[in-house]
Amino acid sequence: MRAPEPLAAEYYCVTCRTPFHNRFPLDADGCCRLCRSSIRGFDAASCFGTYEGTLRPLIHLFKYSRMKPLVKPLAEYLAAALPRDQRFDIAVPMPLHWRRRWQRGNQSELLARATASRSGIPMANAVRRMRATESQAGLSNAQRRANVSGAFRVKGGRQVQGLRVLLIDDVMTTGATAAACAQALKRAGAKSVALLALARVDRRLAEVPAGESSHREVA
Repeated sequence: MRAPEPLAAEYYCVTCRTPFHNRFPLDADGCCRLCRSSIRGFDAASCFGTYEGTLRPLIHLFKYSRMKPLVKPLAEYLAAALPRDQRFDIAVPMPLHWRRRWQRGNQSELLARATASRSGIPMANAVRRMRATESQAGLSNAQRRANVSGAFRVKGGRQVQGLRVLLIDDVMTTGATAAACAQALKRAGAKSVALLALARVDRRLAEVPAGESSHREVA
């Protein structure tokens, strides 16, 4: 099996790192529409690769088959995507509702713990998922944001106040869930929130319908 390859793109948003086919969706500063409109709850996002090829089955084995030994190589990929020019005070895993955590465990927590250990950043389960949300699959961006709105709450009052938070997740699709979690962290006083994901859905791979221009924004 070939090793997963890092995400490569000639054009991408400087904030959320969403890749694009061309510069059309980006403003003069290199920001996409969602980042320009402040819909993103997080301040920046980084990921290792796309949710395709070799990386996808590895994540599935880790996430759904509970193959915990995979945490080491997957954490190495995460570490490779960790921004070197930024400093973080705390690493926080994306929380699961207790029912889902009981069913399959929280792989984001395992990744966060391994990444925090490698980088020397303290880790804390600072956020609680207050309600079980519907699956995000098949929902529009607006529906995804509405689905997870208010779903997260920071535990322990002031434990993130004034801190630069590194929010860790396995897969980023549109970023709606991460945005809702980041907003909860900001409301609790976090100074900044940066998302670090193992993989992201590369929407450049979506087929453009016949006769439709590829100069359309897909973030």
